[in-house]
Amino acid sequence: MAERDVTVVFAHGAWADGSSWSKVIGLLAARGIKSVAAPLPLTSLADDAAALDLTLERIEGPVVLAGHAYAGAVIAATRSEKVQALVYVAALAPAEGETVADVFYRAEPHPDAPALAPDAHGLIWLPDHAFATAFAQHAAADEATWLAAVQRPISVACIGTKAARPLWMDRPSWFLVAEEDRMINPDTQRFMAARMKAKVVPHPCDHTPSVTAPQAVADLVIEAVRSVAGNY
Repeated sequence: MAERDVTVVFAHGAWADGSSWSKVIGLLAARGIKSVAAPLPLTSLADDAAALDLTLERIEGPVVLAGHAYAGAVIAATRSEKVQALVYVAALAPAEGETVADVFYRAEPHPDAPALAPDAHGLIWLPDHAFATAFAQHAAADEATWLAAVQRPISVACIGTKAARPLWMDRPSWFLVAEEDRMINPDTQRFMAARMKAKVVPHPCDHTPSVTAPQAVADLVIEAVRSVAGNY
């Protein structure tokens, strides 16, 4: 099987949408690799997993599933047989019985990390200034502006649900550790990647490498695609 026969499905994290993957999508397209960005409602872990499954239903053939940040929990919740490999991009990987909040708050926050609290509707918004100081401090000013403008709030229901048996226990996984991440402590990323037995690739990037280090993300995804293609 060729690389072009494998489809990459991207899942965005909190305070983002599918456009956060646009640079990586372009790099993959230049190699003839198909990709789709799944739209997630960020209303609950179950809702997001169901939305991801709707995207997976449309795809024929094997899939490499990539998730950023919160979406690490989402990609681990699917049971689709199409998914042959997982790629974690500065992502959260709760084990069975853990919540997203358990791993997110496992370590001390970075001094520049924003304080987070839900509004009257149970939605957590990222302060606009945090996109330039913590979410993507390596981004150009205009990129930080559009990231703030398109942000999607995340519901507290997403981060308080205990995870079922995660798919990473049954599929090969790759993990990009963002060494200059100010949202998810890099030590926490390394801890999660180690217990997943993932192939770890550290990179000196911020929390949103799909925007600020897209080639590093694309290279890792391509490695996973090659592995899947080679198994068919």
